Amino acid sequence: MDQPLIETLGDELYAALTQRQVVDPLTVRHPDIAIDDAYRIQQRMVARRLDAGEKVVGKKIGVTSQAVMNMLGVFQPDFGYLLDGMIYNEGQAIERASLIQPKAEGEIAFVLKRELMGPGISNADVLAATDGVMACFEIVDSRIRDWKIKIQDTVADNASCGVFVLGDRLVDPRRVDLDTCGMVLEKNGEIVGTGAGAAALGSPVNAVAWLANTLGRLGIPLKAGEVILSGSLAAMFPVQAGDNLRVTIGGIGGCSVRFY
Repeated sequence: MDQPLIETLGDELYAALTQRQVVDPLTVRHPDIAIDDAYRIQQRMVARRLDAGEKVVGKKIGVTSQAVMNMLGVFQPDFGYLLDGMIYNEGQAIERASLIQPKAEGEIAFVLKRELMGPGISNADVLAATDGVMACFEIVDSRIRDWKIKIQDTVADNASCGVFVLGDRLVDPRRVDLDTCGMVLEKNGEIVGTGAGAAALGSPVNAVAWLANTLGRLGIPLKAGEVILSGSLAAMFPVQAGDNLRVTIGGIGGCSVRFY
């Protein structure tokens, strides 16, 4: 895929983001698109956001749980960039109309105190570089019509990043079993999902190591101070105005958000 087309598609996705509109799947219009092409499109889309004044504050790992893989028909992880315009804090309200077709995921967020630069990053390296973990909602969103995505579509669309909400408690990762910790998702007081840390590639630590090593091969570090979203622990679910959400993760704490 040549550079002018890469830039055109990245600009199209950026326009869809800012205008809150959808576009037809890239894989339908360009069946020969490769994953490497999709990451180049992602870079263009993110560059447009940076040019508009946003800053990178972290990275996310997407499509880590079997439940999400089955829901989307996408069967390998991907990654995207977190920007400061995506951050919400515990209990904050989100305007539903600011998003296009949002779905919520409960996750464990890692906050780094030291840089991780792969390849060769182990789980022990991840834990040593982590300042703390916290409960998190990722509100994924897609600029692709009706979520009709293949892996190339979601990669190009910055791994379907929408916004994210961090809990108010930072916990030492060595004080909790991140593989077995249980998660409960509530929507308007009713349980809509459960999961455990192992849902994210067997362990959220595995997921962060995968990300550090994958990005390291591209010369991209996970930087000190960045937030890393390690992937959904259960199936995602749609949200609407008026919804109140809460996620609770054993040994880590909770996170809540409401939509208006």
